[in-house]
Amino acid sequence: MVRRTNDILDEGTQRTKGVDAFTSNIEAAKAVSEIVKTTLGPMGMDKMLIDSMGNTVITNDGVKILKEMEIEHPGAKLIVEVAKTQESEVGDGTTTAVILTGELLSKAQELMKQKIHPTTIIRSYKLSSEKALEILNENSVKIDLEDKKKLKEICETAMTGKVAEFSKDILSEIVFQTAQKVKDENGISKKKIKMQKSIGGDTRESFIVNGIVLDKNPANPNMPTKIKEGKILLVDFPLEIKELESEAKINLNSLQEYEDFMKSEQEYLKEMVVKIKQIGANVVICQKGIDDSVAYYLAKENILAVRRCRKSDLEKLSFALGKKIVSNYEDVNKENLGYAKEIEVKEILNENYIFVKDCANPKAVTIFLKASSSHFLDEIERAVEDALGDINSIIKSRKIVAGGGAIEIELYRKLIEFSKTFSGKEQLIIKAFAESFLIVPKVLCENSGFEEIDIITKLISMHETGKKYSGINGFSGILEDTMTKGIIEPGNVKSQAIKSATESCSMILKIDDIIAAKRLSEQNLYKNDFE
Repeated sequence: MVRRTNDILDEGTQRTKGVDAFTSNIEAAKAVSEIVKTTLGPMGMDKMLIDSMGNTVITNDGVKILKEMEIEHPGAKLIVEVAKTQESEVGDGTTTAVILTGELLSKAQELMKQKIHPTTIIRSYKLSSEKALEILNENSVKIDLEDKKKLKEICETAMTGKVAEFSKDILSEIVFQTAQKVKDENGISKKKIKMQKSIGGDTRESFIVNGIVLDKNPANPNMPTKIKEGKILLVDFPLEIKELESEAKINLNSLQEYEDFMKSEQEYLKEMVVKIKQIGANVVICQKGIDDSVAYYLAKENILAVRRCRKSDLEKLSFALGKKIVSNYEDVNKENLGYAKEIEVKEILNENYIFVKDCANPKAVTIFLKASSSHFLDEIERAVEDALGDINSIIKSRKIVAGGGAIEIELYRKLIEFSKTFSGKEQLIIKAFAESFLIVPKVLCENSGFEEIDIITKLISMHETGKKYSGINGFSGILEDTMTKGIIEPGNVKSQAIKSATESCSMILKIDDIIAAKRLSEQNLYKNDFE
């Protein structure tokens, strides 16, 4: 006779099943949703996160909050994955995805109390999700990628509600210029954009550089600090004598042999400099070390050199210059020299930076951000990254939707109509799915201090009369055409939120047994398993 499951589990094993398992996961997921809910919208609040070391992060960025939190419950961790997926796929909309997931689970919990099986809910949720994506596509508007006004409005919408909002006109211009320089048919690659942060000054003093900025000093203080018509060599091999392996030995029997050995080393180092000079390079940027002697000789030849450059910066320079990184001394030649109109060493707020500017047709740029404190600067960076994510989404989908809860009201209204084509349980589930979208405008009202019931009722009424772009102005509470007012969002940010929320909700609803077990010893695992 085979033992029952409970009989073969170790005494230390904890098991939760059935309704208790559903309730545990749903409540944990809802709790995570509640945490980020207050950050949504232009009047959203910030969270202060303090780790065990006392380090503090102040932000209202959904994915940053969830990444910083130490979440242990496995059901809650699934919601964190929703935010991470949203961030990696489209770069924005993480809070919307999380609160939509929480609301879908809350509705599912109510349906389960009416004796509707989770499998039935999952099936109808999937059907509703497909219809929602269809409705979203119908209500999306195509955008011209050269329409600067619209693209800047998308950036400003992404920054609204963050500390960057006070400088969003300047920052949105920077994001737009960045996108124009580095975009291709696949969108915008983060590998082509460097964020250089400088503590001090005003955020409105931030700027874009048509090239790369290195937070480095010249390898020798006597090197030039400004070079016109720069011919740049990028190398990832050391410009120094390689250290001998620990087992290797050199036998030197006299002082003369030692002097000859040292002289040969110096000759080799000089040869490096001669070769660099011969190919016409006046700037050398190296990922590895540069011997002090080499740096001295380069300075004598009026060549600027940088050592121990980060690999990521070197790769961005490669994109900016359109030249490969040289990996071998033998490959040092004219063909591998990149061009920049100007290279300058600048001191900004007591920190030295090397500006490689005005590269020929640069495919990598630097966004130089300034702010009064490190916390402020980090939040500005996150806001700019969100805006870049939205622009990237637009390049890929070329579609926008009305913001301010307008698209969610339209999804609710159309899905309610769709539910009427069904009967019984399916109708109830599709209706519940539709009502979940109301959480977005409700939270916008709540976070802005507006009367929720009146505004949502009026919005639904306006949509029913054909005003499908009507949404909430989060600052004034006025209901207006958000598409015309420039409160707009990328279509695939919303579509990804719907997909992520539905999939994670379905995953959680499929779990009916939670077994937290410690490893069984071999003796307990194999002894008397069968009778």
